[in-house]
Amino acid sequence: MNIIMLGAGYVGLVSGACFSEFGVNVTCVDPDEGKIQRLHDGIIPIYEPGLDDLVKKNVTAGRLNFSTALAKCAPQVDALFIAVGTPTRRGDGHADLTYVYQAARDIAAYLTPDHFTVVVTKSTVPIGTGREVEKIIREANPSANFGVASNPEFLREGSAIGDFMRPDRVVFGTNSEKAAEVMKALYRPLYLLETPIVQTTLESSELTKYAGNAFLATKITFINEMADLCEKVGANVQDVARGIGLDGRIGKKFLHAGPGYGGSCFPKDTLALVKTAAQVGSPVRIVETVVDINNKRKAHMAERVIAAAGGDVKGKKVAVLGVSFKPNTDDMRDSVALDVIPALQAAGAIVQAFDPVAMEEAGKLLSNVHWMKDTYEALQGACVAVILTEWNEFRSLDFDRAKQIMAAPVLVDLRNVYKPEEMAKTDFAYSSIGR
Repeated sequence: MNIIMLGAGYVGLVSGACFSEFGVNVTCVDPDEGKIQRLHDGIIPIYEPGLDDLVKKNVTAGRLNFSTALAKCAPQVDALFIAVGTPTRRGDGHADLTYVYQAARDIAAYLTPDHFTVVVTKSTVPIGTGREVEKIIREANPSANFGVASNPEFLREGSAIGDFMRPDRVVFGTNSEKAAEVMKALYRPLYLLETPIVQTTLESSELTKYAGNAFLATKITFINEMADLCEKVGANVQDVARGIGLDGRIGKKFLHAGPGYGGSCFPKDTLALVKTAAQVGSPVRIVETVVDINNKRKAHMAERVIAAAGGDVKGKKVAVLGVSFKPNTDDMRDSVALDVIPALQAAGAIVQAFDPVAMEEAGKLLSNVHWMKDTYEALQGACVAVILTEWNEFRSLDFDRAKQIMAAPVLVDLRNVYKPEEMAKTDFAYSSIGR
């Protein structure tokens, strides 16, 4: 089979590489000439464990290619995936579908009457987008022989390849039987592994993605509020999370208290769901509250750091350990660091930060930060250290060494990496979330 991934960003590149591993011939098309050239040179534009090897393997095998020209690739493909960005639209919070609809117009020019092609929205899009994509293409090219499908991705950054190759489920929605057959053929390797394949309508598929992310964001926000309550009443949120997570109806995943959710999906998808629901007159009050609580929580985290430093960080060094929104990625989208670091700087702190992979990306978004070469250089002279991202190398700090080089032995653990009883054996003043 032959497919195109229109967009060589995170979703398009990972999905394209994984489909090529299934034996599908894939061309990733992107208008960014610099990105395509880097991919031809073997340079991966994103950090994702294992992706560089997977890309290299399938490029060598001739199954994975890159191009800036849709015209050279589009004719005679079985499926054309739209995997472009859908950021939050400025001003109103809706998903910005500019790139999706432009992709539909571009695709329309190359569809022919004698060859059937499935146009698949892989991007996360609001309910009704698939219908609009079909309308755009039919108006632009009435003779086009095509069907439209929705196939949301469920890839976690840092473990995306495993998520694609061994997913909990595959969801696709279409009203075309011919399109459904193409989608089943593409995912046949997973069907043979007895992966659940959920076939729905376009609208149900589109909503499934938003509903799933909103539910997970709600679980995170729920346990964060329980953590605040634990701090007031002397309970331990990790014990509470374990106690409720062992209930099969609840489950243990996404019950880890912290500074609030971030990343490329949850913030924009929960907001887009709220806006769509309000637009059709069916508000989702729970999700509205989740969005509000999470925004306020991230803004509050700097206050915890300042309080741990004695209430004043003016002119003092603060060590920030980790800036990406989660480990094993360089993604800075809606990272808590984008709230905490500016707030610390506004309070007069001199921020010394280290992250194993995200400092280049973070440097584009944060100013006046002293980027350090390793953990201990970041700790040098700091009156307080704060763990913002739970990278593995922050899980085994040498506290004796840290004490010797810091201005004061103070650690704010916003990811609950360490156990309070273990930290009590050190000379560090230690605070965490919900314990």
